[in-house]
Amino acid sequence: MPGFEMFGALERAEVQEVLDSGVLMRYGFDGMRKGHWKTRELEQALASRMQTTYAHTVSSGTAALTVAMASAGIGAGDEVIIPTFTFVASFEAVLSLGAIPVLVDIDDTLTLAPAAVEKAISDKTKAVMPVHMCGSMADLRALKALCDTNGLVLIEDACQAIGGSFEGKPLGSYGDIGCFSFDFVKTITCGEGGGLITNNKDFYTCADHYSDHGHDHIGNDRGAETHPFLGYNYRISELHAAVGLAQIKRLDDFLKIQQKHYNRLAAPLEKLEGISMRRVPEGGVQNYSFLNFFLPTENQARKAQKELVAAGVDACFYWFDNNWHYHTKWEHLKGLHSLGRVSDLVKEGMQKQSEHSFAASDQWMGRTVSCLIKLSWTEEEVSQRAAILHRILGEILKEA
Repeated sequence: MPGFEMFGALERAEVQEVLDSGVLMRYGFDGMRKGHWKTRELEQALASRMQTTYAHTVSSGTAALTVAMASAGIGAGDEVIIPTFTFVASFEAVLSLGAIPVLVDIDDTLTLAPAAVEKAISDKTKAVMPVHMCGSMADLRALKALCDTNGLVLIEDACQAIGGSFEGKPLGSYGDIGCFSFDFVKTITCGEGGGLITNNKDFYTCADHYSDHGHDHIGNDRGAETHPFLGYNYRISELHAAVGLAQIKRLDDFLKIQQKHYNRLAAPLEKLEGISMRRVPEGGVQNYSFLNFFLPTENQARKAQKELVAAGVDACFYWFDNNWHYHTKWEHLKGLHSLGRVSDLVKEGMQKQSEHSFAASDQWMGRTVSCLIKLSWTEEEVSQRAAILHRILGEILKEA
C-alpha cells in the first residue's frame, strides 16, 4: 500500500485507450468509444473479485458510502452507528443525507465493539457501519447477528481493507453492502474513485440511478432516459476507471507483497514482552496494509511513534492525536460547525451524544501505533525497519 507505488505499463495502456477514444465520460457517446467501456469492465472485475452479484463504481470512497446509505433508504433523522476510530468521511457521508452519526466504542480489533453497538441501538437506528480500519475487520459475525435481530442494514466500510476476508468472504461482501475507496493512497487506486458491492438487486439499481442524477439507464439514448427518483452526481470518469481496471488486476500480487513485508516486521515484535498485536477476529484475514500493535501505556506509545519516525520508519502513526481519524479531534462534528443550516433532527441527535464518554476506545487508541506497509520497499529496507522497530521498542519497554 499504496498502489501508486507500482504504476507501470498496464496502467498507461488502459489510460491510453481512453485518450485514444476521446471519451472520458462513463455514459453515452457510444459511437466514439471504439468499444471501450472502462467503468463497466472495472465493475465486472470488482464484482468477480469480491464474489458478489453487483458492483458499482463512483467518484470516491465518500461517494460510495453516501450512495450505499441512500440506496438502503437512509435519510433524515435516521441513526447510523459508526466507530470512534475512522476517517472523517464516515460521518460526513451520514450527515450529507440528513442522518445522524452515532459514535460507538471500539475494542482491540480497533473497530466497532459489538457489545457497545448493542447498547447504542435505538428505535431510530437504521444501519450499523463497521469501518475496517488499517486493513482488518470488526467482529462481523456478531455485528451481523445484531443487525439481523434488529432489522438493520449492515454496511461494511472496507475502504482501507480491500483484499481482506472474513469466514472465506471478501471484506465488503459479508454485510448487505460493502464500500471501497480507490483514492491515491489506497492499496489499489484510481487516483480518485470508489465503489460499492452488493448481492441485493434493489440496492444496486438504486445506486446505479442515484449516482447519476436519477437516470434509469434504460435504452441507449441518454436524453430519453427517465428519472424514477431524485439523484445526484457521483460518477467516476473513464480515465479514473481505466487506472483502477489495471490496478485490480494486480490486487492479489500487491497483497502477497504486503503480507511478506508485514510478517518480516511483525516477527521481531512478537518476541518483545509488553507488545501485543491488534486482534484479528477468528476467521478473518487482514490485507496486511498496516502493522498495528499496542504498547503498555499511552506515554510509551506516543514516545515510540516519535522515535520511530525520527529513526527513519516513515508513515508511522499515533492515531490518538490524529486530526482526521479519531473522535477527540472532531470538534467540527461535535459542534456541528457547518456552512449551511443543520437540521433540528441532527442537532437533537448530536446533542444526546454530547456527554458520552469513550474511555473504552481511548484506552485502546492511546496505546496503539500503526506502521504503513509499503509495496516498493526492497528486502534491505524491510530488514532495516524490522531492526529499528525491535531496537526502539525494546529500549522503551526497558525504561518502564
